[in-house]
Amino acid sequence: MKLFTRLRSLQARLLALLLVMISVVWVSAAALTWVDTRDELDELLDAHLAQSAALLVAQQEVGEHRDEGARSRGRRIDEEEDDHPGAPTLHKYATRVAFQVFHEDQLTLHSSNAPEAPMSTKARGFATVRFPDGQAWRVFGAQGNEGDVQVFVGERIKSRQSILWAVLQGVLQPLLWALPVLAVLGWLAVRQGLKPLRSLSQALSRRQPQALEPLAMTDTPTDIAPVVQSLNALFERMGGVLDAERRFTADAAHELRTPIAAIRAQAQVALGAGDDDAQRAQALRQTLEGCDRATHLVTQLLTLSRLEAAGGQAVAGVVNLTAITQRTAAQLAPLALGRRQTLELDAPQPALITADDTLTGVLVRNLLDNALRYSPDGARVSLSVSVAKGQVVLQVDDSGPGLPEAERARLGERFFRSLGTTQSGSGLGWSIVRRIAQVYQAQVHTGVSALGGLSVTVIWPVAPDQRAAQI
Repeated sequence: MKLFTRLRSLQARLLALLLVMISVVWVSAAALTWVDTRDELDELLDAHLAQSAALLVAQQEVGEHRDEGARSRGRRIDEEEDDHPGAPTLHKYATRVAFQVFHEDQLTLHSSNAPEAPMSTKARGFATVRFPDGQAWRVFGAQGNEGDVQVFVGERIKSRQSILWAVLQGVLQPLLWALPVLAVLGWLAVRQGLKPLRSLSQALSRRQPQALEPLAMTDTPTDIAPVVQSLNALFERMGGVLDAERRFTADAAHELRTPIAAIRAQAQVALGAGDDDAQRAQALRQTLEGCDRATHLVTQLLTLSRLEAAGGQAVAGVVNLTAITQRTAAQLAPLALGRRQTLELDAPQPALITADDTLTGVLVRNLLDNALRYSPDGARVSLSVSVAKGQVVLQVDDSGPGLPEAERARLGERFFRSLGTTQSGSGLGWSIVRRIAQVYQAQVHTGVSALGGLSVTVIWPVAPDQRAAQI
């Protein structure tokens, strides 16, 4: 596998894998063919040996009966006749086969290449023996009906191997020659199969950096279609991110222009105040307030940018909403006291949620800050945290003027502010609240408060550790 990973080209990897598989199949087929052919050839040649031995046995028994008949009619058999004549060599391959015929343990007939001694110690059946010259032979032994005739027929094993090799050459050589042809055809098949990938690569290389429209490829194979769909989905997400960045940049530039212009105007007033210390002090105070508004706007913008960059993957852990709410209420209490507002907090027990401590604090602060800021002097603002039915509920109520239903539906739009308000703000607070709630799977609902103003309810799924915290 390391060899394949070293190949940088996918086409080369596929071709190498294809050739390896073809070679493995070829070698396996050759091995199976060799084993099968060898077994079949051994069976065939063994059958020939057995048949030849049977013929020699039958011939010898017929000869014996003829001789016995001749003696019974008074005919004389030439005692001078050769007791074991050698058979003539009639074919060039005859030396590869040998036979012996024994009658009453006397060698009566044999081939020219057969030894004087019996070729096998096994009177019946097959045996593999080695002759004195070192050659291995396959020998079959057979006996006559009366047991006085013994026949041995043998064949060189090397000759069998020669026949086997000749047969295999005829079968495997065409396959061996076909390997280069298969390699070329495999290369063409792999190249044709990877053509859609090359087309996709060329289409991507021709695209301009700002082009984020979906790829349109006709006749896309089912294997490439998921890649194209994933790329189109990526382009869509990138387009959304770029649109958000453009909108964010334009909105930030537009909103920052107002406090910066106000600071510049107040600075000019302070410079032109001359000896009027009161006018200069008022201009400087207005400058400081402008700086505070700009700082608040930048902070909100950075928070919103952080949420946009997180893309729903912000860090999360188990946090106590009750503690966060108590801390935030303590921080904003001076603002309520300065306007003679009543700030109430009802959080009797720990409320654990899965979220980020800092971002959850930003959410609570924005909701409470809006309630205090847009409620009149002397108003009443109520905060409550409760746990019920597997949910953690944060509720913020105020006794301010509230909002019509149409404007409540627009809460969360960037830089949206209700008409007629005299309070300073950037219009980003609700956008941040909505985004934080979306990241941590919280639900935000608005309505009319029992105190007469706006009511905001945020609902989180309870954290797994909440039951242990209650215990």
